[in-house]
Amino acid sequence: MFVPCGDWVPDLTGFTLLMPAVSVGNVGQLAIDLIISTLNMHKIGYFYTDCLVPIVGNNPYATEEDNSTELSTNAEVYSLPSKKLVALQLRSIFIKYKSKSFCEKLLSWVQSSGCAKVIVLSSTHSYQRNDLQLCSTPFRYLLTPSVQKNVQNKIQSLNWQEMEKSPCIPQMDDSEFCVRVPGGGITKTLYDESCSKEIQMVVLLKFVSEGDNIPDALGLVEYLNEWLQIIKPCSDDPATSALPWKIPSSWRLLFGSGLPPALF
Repeated sequence: MFVPCGDWVPDLTGFTLLMPAVSVGNVGQLAIDLIISTLNMHKIGYFYTDCLVPIVGNNPYATEEDNSTELSTNAEVYSLPSKKLVALQLRSIFIKYKSKSFCEKLLSWVQSSGCAKVIVLSSTHSYQRNDLQLCSTPFRYLLTPSVQKNVQNKIQSLNWQEMEKSPCIPQMDDSEFCVRVPGGGITKTLYDESCSKEIQMVVLLKFVSEGDNIPDALGLVEYLNEWLQIIKPCSDDPATSALPWKIPSSWRLLFGSGLPPALF
């Protein structure tokens, strides 16, 4: 499924894979955009798959005219060897009944490429929260059993909250409890498959609503940065320091090109 950009297949042994779920508000995809743009990650390949709606467009991370005409597709892979990071960006929706097949193929590639762990950035419907969730942070995490011993202590030191289990069938009082991620796209499938395949996976997600989800994406990458320390603050002063996330050039048209003046 993975096609490298050059003649050689990059060695991803020990790398951490960052990827989004196509979920409510596209928060995970926006967050991956911020990471790729800020770290100036280089494209190393793409996924050739029949599971996603085909699309093609200009380079979303163009910084000058010379690279603005480079083409991008629906599933591209970027790398930053200095930090042992690799990022998968998904830019289209899944074809009906193909999402599970994609998850299986993706995780097979993760295993064959030797990635150390997978971090999925996702979101879930804010209106599905219970009373306890309404009164706490909007961020949650999930860990597969194989990754718990490696990251549990660090995550607990950050005082993060794990995604609570809820009734599998909400309308039934005697329903069993399980992890549910409504509006999370392939999040639950990836998590379940990783549990069964003993793949080290961490899911970071936020309760959101549809709309202008740029603040949600910024919040999610800062949540991730608390743990991984991908970038450092611009200043040592806690009162003034801000993380220097770089907004991709493609976000200028996130809500279209504006209204033509001729209308007025």
